[in-house]
Amino acid sequence: MRAALLQINTTVGDIEGNASLIREAVESLDVDLAVTPEMSLIGYPPRDLLLIPGFVKKAWDVLGRLALDLKDSPPVLVGIPEPNRAETGRPLFNSAALLADGSVNQIFRKTLLPTYDVFDEDRYFEPASGPQILNLNGRSLGITICEDIWNDSDVFGRKRYHRDPLESLRGAGCFINMSASPFTAGKHLRREMMLSSIARKYEVPLIYVNQVGGNDDLVFDGRSCAFSPSGELIARAAAFEEDILIVNIDSCSGSVSGDDFSPESEIWRALVLGTRDYVRKCGFRSAVIGLSGGIDSSLTAAIAAEALGPENVTGVLMPSPYTSSTSIDDALELARNLCIKTITIPIDEIMMAFERTLEPVFRGTKRDVTEENIQARIRGNLLMALSNKFGHIVLSTGNKSELAVGYCTIYGDMSGGFAVLSDVPKTMVYRIARWINARRAVIPQRVLEKAPSAELRPGQKDQDTLPPYDILDEILHRHIEQRQSEEEIVSAGFDPELVRYVLRMIKTAEFKRKQAPPGIKVTDRAFGSGWRMPIAYRI
Repeated sequence: MRAALLQINTTVGDIEGNASLIREAVESLDVDLAVTPEMSLIGYPPRDLLLIPGFVKKAWDVLGRLALDLKDSPPVLVGIPEPNRAETGRPLFNSAALLADGSVNQIFRKTLLPTYDVFDEDRYFEPASGPQILNLNGRSLGITICEDIWNDSDVFGRKRYHRDPLESLRGAGCFINMSASPFTAGKHLRREMMLSSIARKYEVPLIYVNQVGGNDDLVFDGRSCAFSPSGELIARAAAFEEDILIVNIDSCSGSVSGDDFSPESEIWRALVLGTRDYVRKCGFRSAVIGLSGGIDSSLTAAIAAEALGPENVTGVLMPSPYTSSTSIDDALELARNLCIKTITIPIDEIMMAFERTLEPVFRGTKRDVTEENIQARIRGNLLMALSNKFGHIVLSTGNKSELAVGYCTIYGDMSGGFAVLSDVPKTMVYRIARWINARRAVIPQRVLEKAPSAELRPGQKDQDTLPPYDILDEILHRHIEQRQSEEEIVSAGFDPELVRYVLRMIKTAEFKRKQAPPGIKVTDRAFGSGWRMPIAYRI
């Protein structure tokens, strides 16, 4: 029995377009079964589009036409939301429809509905109530959807859910999993460990198909794969690109694409794919970036040039009286290395105009962060003006470390349509930049070596306000991703006063993060749809 794993890049809501992707992939195949990712017909995550009855109805209308179009093709499993006709329960099921012989032949439903991190499936879906078995060509296939395989106590030590759908599938000749599993650095190796363990435990072949591409703040890395009953990896699709993976279930054979699982490589590819898909799926063709000569804007520009093509990226230099000549030189050298266009707009006179306008109100006060923020907001206004006039999307350049502690200016450097590095800690920004340069000299060496600075006042350095980034990032990682308390972090050897200072900054910056543009999730806990902290609270 041969199965095709259709690793496609769907767009949320583009039902007709997604149907075309499925149709084009299936029509030329010579297999016994084709399998698409979770919710493949409508794209994942659809979020509150699921609450629009007309949207769900359209999906089923298109599904019917797709079944007719594929009546002479192999059977195909297509992910789709299914209306719940019962008088009680959630309005929908997260389902997979088997298209065969020109019609919808059978329906399979998801059992486990995650509500952690970026997921909120219990908001929409009713769980399946029994084993989901497909009998095809004399084979019994256990159908699971994404989370259904993430509850094995032998793998995780404890079950998140009371039920394990795999237990009800004992006796099936093969397990099939249709997923839309978002990327985070290092996650796929954990996936493969889990899938291998499950195949070995139940002594059956297991095939896993994952969506690929970026949708809003999530990136899906693909890497669809298959395992033998002994837990051996027998096939793996490409990472971060569309692919069709053919697996022979009987002989347990297929092809294994090579990959690079280093954090720098994984995160770089995720940022490039996520930026490309966000920009294009939102209807933009070009981007504009403020180039400061610093590490963050340099890496953002490199990502944008790779994602969109250098001809579609414009870097804007906006020097102030505090901008060093070396920063200007570094920004221009970066632009030459990337072959992107540049515009230079000095902001000296605009700053003076602000000072004259505010002087009657500010008279008698000392210069402070207020004047620094005005500079950042001038730059944000200029970038948004270029966006409005020429149709560029503004890519903001701040990193996760800055966003975590509020070391950024709301309506200033936070302005933009997409925050490319918002889940990338400062130390990882440097690591990725060095990884890039090891392959091709792109980012000027001086950018990697000089002390980070916003250059909003004479001699300013980030470390005037923040602890060294290696220490800051470790505290942030422990508190944000590992959810450690102040006491736990201090007990690990960090200075108590410093820990209190950092955690206080995290709390008080919440209102800024709520107004930040979306960015790409690459860590286990990002400031995106999975971050659900209150703004006004006391603990």
